[in-house]
Amino acid sequence: MIHVLQTGPLNTVQDLGRFGYRNIGVTSSGAMDRLALTVGNLLLGNEDGAAGLEIQTFPFCVRFEKDTVVAITGADCNASLDGRPLPPWWAMPVSEGQVLELGAPLRSARAYLCFAGGLDVEPVMGSRSTSLRGSFGGLEGRFLAANDRLSIAEREISAVPGGGFGAVPPETALASHFPAPEDGVLPVRAIPAGEHALFGDEAERFWTQTWKISSQSDRTGYRLSGEPIMLASPVEMRSHGVVPGVVQMPPAGEPIIQMSDANTAGGYPKIAGVVEVDLWRLGQARIGSRIRFIRSDVAEARAAEQALQAYLEDIRHTAPTLIQALATMSRR
Repeated sequence: MIHVLQTGPLNTVQDLGRFGYRNIGVTSSGAMDRLALTVGNLLLGNEDGAAGLEIQTFPFCVRFEKDTVVAITGADCNASLDGRPLPPWWAMPVSEGQVLELGAPLRSARAYLCFAGGLDVEPVMGSRSTSLRGSFGGLEGRFLAANDRLSIAEREISAVPGGGFGAVPPETALASHFPAPEDGVLPVRAIPAGEHALFGDEAERFWTQTWKISSQSDRTGYRLSGEPIMLASPVEMRSHGVVPGVVQMPPAGEPIIQMSDANTAGGYPKIAGVVEVDLWRLGQARIGSRIRFIRSDVAEARAAEQALQAYLEDIRHTAPTLIQALATMSRR
């Protein structure tokens, strides 16, 4: 059990998402940075999709009411355990009564707190993710509040001696496949979508200009501010299915990127689709930050996906070995 001592709005229980129900209007939800949640679970020997906490408003503070092992991934949020600083992307044992505090991130937007065994909340439609729009899943379908208590699933806990261990952050380990921001502008790879040609010569400016993530952005979608992109001629479209990563262009000409709580259908023209492997980086982009779309292709997206999977497999196989080695050292 954990006891939430301090939290802001919009901090929720999330796993990797709820799938198979978009045909009846149910969004997938799930972590905005699926990579960070997955790494946190791998460090603990959990299933990839075990439920954890997505924290996007700070400060955040919890007290542990049982001994367990936790991992903190995602944004570097100046974490501390009983006042002792902790590194980012780190797994460590915690004891009953200890207090974990997360402060405002140095960069990025969201931190993830994972627990050995995962959070034990009731699954809804096969997922423990919170759907704030639908008010179901997670903890009563809502974001966390002070004095909330959440149960941790019962699981035999492997010893993690000493101060714990961590993973190399993906932006470092995968630097050759995920270019760093230039002058504060995050490059986001995308592929032209079904209605790209309807924008004629205007479409080129979609790729060449810098866009700003506006304050009208949330888990459903990022609204971008910039010089509007207009259709070459008016067009009427029926609503069609959309998924996270789809970039729609409303009549005002400023794009909307569908995110984890993406609408299940919409009628705005689709100018592009963000490659799935780049969505974790968008999930860490702050409101007010700037992005630029990079025209990509399937081959480049597959190469980045293969590199990411290799990174995860390395952690999957290394973490248990490291735990065992540290345990052996501590017994000497």
